[in-house]
Amino acid sequence: MWGRLSRTAVRRTPSGSRVRWWRRAVVAAVTGAALLTAGTMASVAWARGGAEGHIFTEEAVPEAPVALVLGTRVYPDGTPSPFLVGRLEIAYRLFTAGKVRAILVSGDNMEADYDEPGAMRRWLVDRGVPSDKVVRDHAGFDTYDSCARAKRIFGVDRATVITQTFHLPRAVTVCRRLGLDVNGVGDETARRYEQTWRISSSREYGASVKAAWDVLWGRDPVHLGRPETGVEDALRG
Repeated sequence: MWGRLSRTAVRRTPSGSRVRWWRRAVVAAVTGAALLTAGTMASVAWARGGAEGHIFTEEAVPEAPVALVLGTRVYPDGTPSPFLVGRLEIAYRLFTAGKVRAILVSGDNMEADYDEPGAMRRWLVDRGVPSDKVVRDHAGFDTYDSCARAKRIFGVDRATVITQTFHLPRAVTVCRRLGLDVNGVGDETARRYEQTWRISSSREYGASVKAAWDVLWGRDPVHLGRPETGVEDALRG
């Protein structure tokens, strides 16, 4: 009998260990998910809170020397996507209304055959904005880089940042945390592309976490380079 009990105990011990291991794994997974959710929600709240009082309609936004237009998708033929057109239209109207005196278009030009700032500049110049009033930043690879380079490379201190409304709180907060006195105006016209709008909006959760991390650690832009006088020249001319 004692032999049978001993063998039974030996057989049951690994099973009990596995149960305990699974319990620890479940607790760890639940704890990790809770921390991730809390961190994400905190980052979103940080982005929204930092922009409070600095988001306006076109009609109400205060004047600023510069409009900072953040880049987004350009088609292979160089045509701006509807999301980018929505941003450019706001910049154009603010310029023609005298609410900004120069436009800094910041986007991705990492590949020779993909040029967001070039496409933005062409669109604005084709509609009558003087070419010397549109300055290109070819290394605005993301929102953080665009804001950091506007300040550190182009010497922008005060600006109106322009993007879609779902992106605007993060953009305004990042720019302000990096030392720019900015207000923001958001585009709603691209909302008619419902699926793209919904997907892009959902990405703000992860993007807000990355933005908070970048600001916290004060990373340098992907490409920094030397200071440029383009915006100063545009304002002087």
